[in-house]
Amino acid sequence: MSTLLKSATIIDANSQFNNQKKDLLITNGIIEKIEDSIPEKPDYTVVNLDNLHVSCGWFDTSVSLGEPGFEERETIANGLQTAAKSGFTAIAVNANTDPIVDNKSAVEFLINKSKIHATKLFPIASLTQQSKGIEMAELYDMQQSGAIAFGDYNKPLTNDNLMKVALQYAQNFNGLILSFPKNNSIAGEGLVNEGENSTKLGLKGIPALAEHLQIARDLFLLEYTGGKLHIPTISTAKSVELIKEAKRKGLQVSCSVAAHNLLLTDDELHGFDSNVKVTPPLRTQADCNALIEAINDETIDMITSDHNPIDIENKKVEFSAAKNGTIGLESLFGAVNSVLDIQKTIDCLTHKPRAIFNLEETIIAIGEQAELSLFNPSENYIFSKEHISSTSKNSAFLGKKLQGKVYGVFTNNQLITQ
Repeated sequence: MSTLLKSATIIDANSQFNNQKKDLLITNGIIEKIEDSIPEKPDYTVVNLDNLHVSCGWFDTSVSLGEPGFEERETIANGLQTAAKSGFTAIAVNANTDPIVDNKSAVEFLINKSKIHATKLFPIASLTQQSKGIEMAELYDMQQSGAIAFGDYNKPLTNDNLMKVALQYAQNFNGLILSFPKNNSIAGEGLVNEGENSTKLGLKGIPALAEHLQIARDLFLLEYTGGKLHIPTISTAKSVELIKEAKRKGLQVSCSVAAHNLLLTDDELHGFDSNVKVTPPLRTQADCNALIEAINDETIDMITSDHNPIDIENKKVEFSAAKNGTIGLESLFGAVNSVLDIQKTIDCLTHKPRAIFNLEETIIAIGEQAELSLFNPSENYIFSKEHISSTSKNSAFLGKKLQGKVYGVFTNNQLITQ
C-alpha cells in the first residue's frame, strides 16, 4: 500500500527538507522517498491538494472526551476521528470522565478503545483518587499501564503537602505532575475575568490573582522538591512572568496556553454566549499580547485546544448555570496560525510538547515512520458549525475569521482527510 503526497511544502525544523516543496512516497507507513518529483503509478493513493503543507504530526496535550460516562458529549471513536480530521496524530486525554481515570484498569480501557484508530490516545491519569484532592492515586501503576502524566483536570490541588509529596514521589519514575492554576478561595463563585467587563455586565469576577497565587505556590514547592511540573492553560501576563523567572532558576517547569485564551478577550462576554464561558476565563487584550510574546520567547512551551465537549443541555442555558468549556480541535490551527508564524505554530504542536510529555520524537526523513499533519496555512474562512466534527458544538470560535485549513493526517498507516 503506497500513498503519494504531491508538491508538499515540508515544515519541520529538524528535517533536511525543511521549507522545501517535495513529493513524498509512503509505503506501508514508512517514508520511502522524498524527491522533487515522483511519478504516479496506478496502485498509488495520490494526494494532490491546493497549497499542501506537511509537518510532523501534531500533539494536543489537553483533550476531554466524554467516554466513559458522558458519551452524549463525545465518544472515544468520534473524538479520535475529529482529532485526525483536525490534524492531530496524537492527543492527551484528561481524566474528567465517569468513572474518573484514577487506576490502571481505567487507563488500559482508554488505550484499548483507541487502538484501531489513526490518532493515538495517551491518557493523563488523575493525580488524586476520584480527583477529590484528598489521597494520591496509584501513579506508578498507571504510568506502567500507559499514563503519560498526572493531574486533576481543571481542579486545583489545595493540599500543599499532597502536591509536595506528589512532586517528590513522581521523581522515582520520571513522572510529570500537572497542577491547574487556580486558587479556589480567591476565585470564589466567580464566573468570568474580574475587570471592567464583569462589572458592566453584573457578572461575578475571578481575579487574575487566583491564578498567580496557585502558580507561585507550585513553583515554591517545585524549587523545594525538584521534579517535573507542568502548568496547563495559563491565561495572564503575570503568570508568564512567574514562569519565566522559574525557568531562569533552572526549574523543570513547563506550561501551555489554550488557543481561545490566546486570541479571545472578555469583550466576548457582551453577548452572554455560554460558549465563551471557559476555565480559565477569557482575560484582557494585554494578557493575550503577553501570552503571544511568551510563545515567541519560549516561556510558553505549547498550545492546546483544551477541547472540552459540553452537550447542549448544559450549554444552552442561563449564562451563570452553563458548564464551562469549549471544543477546540477543529479550530486550533486556524486560530493560532492567524497570530503566529508557521514555524512557531508547528513547533508548539510537535517537538516541544512531545519532549515534555516524553513521547517518541518524529521527523520527516527517508526511512522514518510517517506521522504527518496535512494543511494549507493560507486559506481564510469563517468558522461555522459545518466545520465541526465533534458531537457537541460548543465552540468559542463560531463566527470568527480563521486562517489555515487542515486537510487531515497520515499516521498509523492510515490517511484521514476532511
